Amino acid sequence: MVAYIKGSLEDVTSNSIVVESQGIGYEILTYDYVIRKLPSLKSEVKIITYLDVKEDSMRLFGFLSSREKDLFKQLISVSGVGPKGALSILNELGPDNLVAAVIANDSKAISKANGIGAKTAQKVVLELKDKISLEGSIFDQGDASSFDTDSNSVSDAAQALCALGYSNSDALKAIRKIDGAEGKPVEELIKLALKYL
Repeated sequence: MVAYIKGSLEDVTSNSIVVESQGIGYEILTYDYVIRKLPSLKSEVKIITYLDVKEDSMRLFGFLSSREKDLFKQLISVSGVGPKGALSILNELGPDNLVAAVIANDSKAISKANGIGAKTAQKVVLELKDKISLEGSIFDQGDASSFDTDSNSVSDAAQALCALGYSNSDALKAIRKIDGAEGKPVEELIKLALKYL
């Protein structure tokens, strides 16, 4: 219903902002990742919004990109995750790390979000694994399908890095930065990935 709001940034708190547009101040709930990237007060901003309508309330949630909003909508489609829980997950991980965590089956990273238990985090991974896309994330370098996380060397290297104490998503993120990762032996992948960790 309200796709976005463009106007003057009037106020910023720890979890919300106020954007004035045509004489109306809109309170928009958001999270750290968005707040850190905002310009100074009185600057013009364009906030992509999601309107959450309940029997007794209407709340606007705000994002910097359509991709973030899509992730938010995918999160609230998971049973047991409401808008506040979805914001909490995005706040803990940020959009790119959330994508990495889901793809890497790293429910532990998701469960660190405030108010999200281990079971809910597992549900998020399970339900979003086939829906979440690398497109537009830091992992999208050219053709996302060219990075084969199931290739033996990649998965062995990721497991070895996990054994060293890194999370699965951090391990895959580091391996993702290596040119031609799939063709390299496990030992070399580990050595190169450690430079990024």
